[in-house]
Amino acid sequence: MASNSVTSDDKLWAALAWVFTPLVPIILMLIEDKKNRPFIKEHYMQALVWGVVVIVAWFVLTTITLGFFVCIGWLIWIPQLYWAFQAFNGKSVNIPVLTDFVKKQGWA
Repeated sequence: MASNSVTSDDKLWAALAWVFTPLVPIILMLIEDKKNRPFIKEHYMQALVWGVVVIVAWFVLTTITLGFFVCIGWLIWIPQLYWAFQAFNGKSVNIPVLTDFVKKQGWA
């Protein structure tokens, strides 16, 4: 992605998509002038898929461990904050399985 076409607004929305996933990615899908911006779309689609996976995994693990996972679940935020920082700096994020999946589906 050419960094000169990425605006500071794009970077902010991409970072917010990571921090507040899956809510902000869903909102971005509804905002007409944002949803087709390549940099924003690349990040919000990955963040949306990540958010759904995390919620499902959190629910399953919390159920299996009878709530113990709630105590350590905040650790999931560490990579999300790093990816938000990368997005805010105008960089792409490459999550091994997730990025390939999103791109093969044609979502980003």
